[in-house]
Amino acid sequence: MSVAAQENWSIQPVVTDLDTPWAVAPMPDGAVLITEKDGRLLLQRDGARHEVAGVPAVETGGQGGLLDITLARDFDQSRTLFLTYARKQGSGSGTALASARLSDDGQRLEDLTELFAMKPGSSGGRHFGSRVVEAADGRLFMTIGERGDRPAAQDLSRHNGSIIRINRDGSVPDDNPFVGQAGALPEIWSYGHRNPQGAGLGLDGDLWVSEHGAKGGDEVNHLRKGANYGWPVISYGRHYSGAKIGEGTAKAGMEQPAYYWDPSIAPSGLMVYSGALDADLRGDIFVGSLKFDYISRLSGDPLQEVAQIKVPETARVRDIVEGPDGAIWFISVGKGTVYRMTPEK
Repeated sequence: MSVAAQENWSIQPVVTDLDTPWAVAPMPDGAVLITEKDGRLLLQRDGARHEVAGVPAVETGGQGGLLDITLARDFDQSRTLFLTYARKQGSGSGTALASARLSDDGQRLEDLTELFAMKPGSSGGRHFGSRVVEAADGRLFMTIGERGDRPAAQDLSRHNGSIIRINRDGSVPDDNPFVGQAGALPEIWSYGHRNPQGAGLGLDGDLWVSEHGAKGGDEVNHLRKGANYGWPVISYGRHYSGAKIGEGTAKAGMEQPAYYWDPSIAPSGLMVYSGALDADLRGDIFVGSLKFDYISRLSGDPLQEVAQIKVPETARVRDIVEGPDGAIWFISVGKGTVYRMTPEK
């Protein structure tokens, strides 16, 4: 299948002059929330911007910091949002998830509650993940990288390299796959992940994630309950040294990616489009590339990259989400800007 190098999109800057923006959350009233990795949460409405007070304390070493933001499905009524971030854990740090209420005037977070923190024991500044997605049933999925500790991604007694699933109050759903299994952490939904930095719900409610491989082998995965996605036993990439990874590209009991890139594109945010503004795009997956400065559009079964949206605005795309009106919002770290994109028919 041929890949279109360019498509017709209208792209407008919405928020500019940002410092390492990581995630964007368009609000129903037209305002927008943005996280910056150094720990700032910003709200912009009608061109006026302010910093929101009350964010959790974050560890900002390496790839850590204030990371994802997602509005609750009932945000209109509850004003609830979810944040992921790197937090200090003894001499190391780990990925955590909190909920909070945005005050009515948008100036501060109230009732900040840590819902989850990965099991301590990791150090270094790599591979925190992390995205948070609320499923239709209100359960929360969060992605966690293996923190640079490759074997930990196969160890169910650790959260490294896993997707976790919890209730909105932080408790563990009874139907999680490893509940009651000796030596396994009950929050784990799937494992064998390297560094999943993109996540979004498909139109059928299933979770899709994009994750960084090593040298080659970046993946899009269609998640199944309890499944093992293979890292570091199988991979389509190689170590940065050029050495072979694990046992090859396939092994019984380990999932194959729905799609992979070689060479690596450094995928970050992922969104499955509803088709609200273009029915032809319904169900297509959009993934931002940090390395090659484009947005990948994937479609079909089997999944294929069918287009690359590559324009000056797509410099290091970190996050990509669908707004309330069907517009596609994305962050360009290279431009320090949040853009709003709509298809031109």
